[in-house]
Amino acid sequence: MKVVVCVKQIPDPATPYKLEEGTNWLVRPSEQVLDDTDRYGVEMGLQIAQANEGTVTLVSMGPAGNSQGIRQALAMGADKAVIVEDDGLRGSDALTTARVLARAIENEGFDLVIAGTESTDGYSGVVPQMLAELLDAPALTYATRVETDGSGVTIHRQTVNGYDVVTAQLPAIVAVTAGVVEPRYPTFKGIMDAKKKPVETMTLGDLGVEKSDGQTVASITDAPERTAGRKVEDEGEAFNEIIALLEERKVI
Repeated sequence: MKVVVCVKQIPDPATPYKLEEGTNWLVRPSEQVLDDTDRYGVEMGLQIAQANEGTVTLVSMGPAGNSQGIRQALAMGADKAVIVEDDGLRGSDALTTARVLARAIENEGFDLVIAGTESTDGYSGVVPQMLAELLDAPALTYATRVETDGSGVTIHRQTVNGYDVVTAQLPAIVAVTAGVVEPRYPTFKGIMDAKKKPVETMTLGDLGVEKSDGQTVASITDAPERTAGRKVEDEGEAFNEIIALLEERKVI
């Protein structure tokens, strides 16, 4: 089984983010880490591939930098990686991202594509569904549990009332939520092996995808500072005042 996992490198959340002057785009340093939400997708892909004598290919779009985040996923056990890096992709929106990833996935071939629900630096939450449309495959989203017998896939989808059980034939696209599995930690052997695994870098020209107009950030403003709250002195009837405040704000 050919399993493709969509992953993304992002600046380390533990370090301050910077915006590029003039464009207001996020500055992506050479040192980037694997998006934490993608660790669940990688682990899910590895478990499925191991159970079905398959392989796991990582597909990513964005500045490669030193590929630290990609190497993290390879150290977990993925077999190879494809990174699409091109200056023409700066400022890309979700649809452009989906088109580029879809073309790279088509080139690799797939039985199952796994992605996180959304990236922690973009939060668009629509790329997996767009991939499904572009790849002409069913989309099974918000999966908290994934099972496959090699010909079909079944997920449990979290809802406000419990969960739905959704099934589809392969090939298919599955978007997993955090907690779907417990990601493994790379072993020392895995880290050393990751240095030898193939990482292919491609451009828009290689994929035959035209440059997009992208998106622009017109302006940014600092978030307002939090103002002081209102203290309610409780002399036995404070709950009435709290209820009145909640009603005033139309919370209740």
